[in-house]
Amino acid sequence: MDRPQHVPVLLEESLNFLNVRPGGVIVDATLGFGGHSAAIAKKLGGNGKLICFDRDVEAMEKAQQRLNALAEELGTEMPEVRYVARAFSEMADEVEPGSLDGLLADFGVSSMQLDEAHRGFSFRADGPLDMRMDARSELTAEQVVNQADEEDLANLIYEFGEERRSRRIARAIVRARPITTTAELARIVSAEAPPIKGEKIHPATRTFQALRIRVNDELGEIQTLLKSAGSLLKPGGRVVTISFHSLEDRLVKDAFKDAGRAGVLEVLTKKPVVAKEQEALRNPRSRSAKLRAAEKI
Repeated sequence: MDRPQHVPVLLEESLNFLNVRPGGVIVDATLGFGGHSAAIAKKLGGNGKLICFDRDVEAMEKAQQRLNALAEELGTEMPEVRYVARAFSEMADEVEPGSLDGLLADFGVSSMQLDEAHRGFSFRADGPLDMRMDARSELTAEQVVNQADEEDLANLIYEFGEERRSRRIARAIVRARPITTTAELARIVSAEAPPIKGEKIHPATRTFQALRIRVNDELGEIQTLLKSAGSLLKPGGRVVTISFHSLEDRLVKDAFKDAGRAGVLEVLTKKPVVAKEQEALRNPRSRSAKLRAAEKI
């Protein structure tokens, strides 16, 4: 869950697998702070097109500022940039079939979201239990925590958080209701499920991950994107994904394998690409990142 600074993860590897060329059409499905997009824009040049998706309007506004500054620097060598404030699962509604040379999706939560207490993503700064990537959505983490029954809550924490102590945690949460802040929830989880010997993560990490995935339907979003990716790419176009936990990576691995069997995609990464030691030391967030890539046949 640690995501310090706004550093694009596996940047060099992403660009290499995307095979970005001048004049191409590339989608950044997860714009975030615009780190990957800025690097892609420099390679696309003035005849290229970059389409940026993000359902987080706050993040998109900040990324636009970054890319506008880059446009001033590059001048006529800046590609056309289009911003789409929608979930990447809706990409098929915005992008013509067979029009893309490349599609990049970095599934990690941005450090911006974690750093801003009012967004409620992190237990490191006290804030409301929100966790919505799209503030226009209705469901919040507070609603899930206070309204789900104990069994559903335990199953959620076990399935999406891969937390073995999920039943104890769910029981403690139900006893402590109502819970309204991130710090309050973190205290309850930590008291019921103290740190496991040898683990470096905070004991509430998995529970917070589970709630965030549920609030934003993250796995469903990824599945929808992966189903449509092949149809959006040109022959020879590439899709590159970066996952940060096993649930995401398994979805990508299975989707690429299925598309390979169907003759739609050729998998370019037999094993996931991980950060080199130098990057891992410089950016701890990259340690859990796994990149997979495939090419449209």
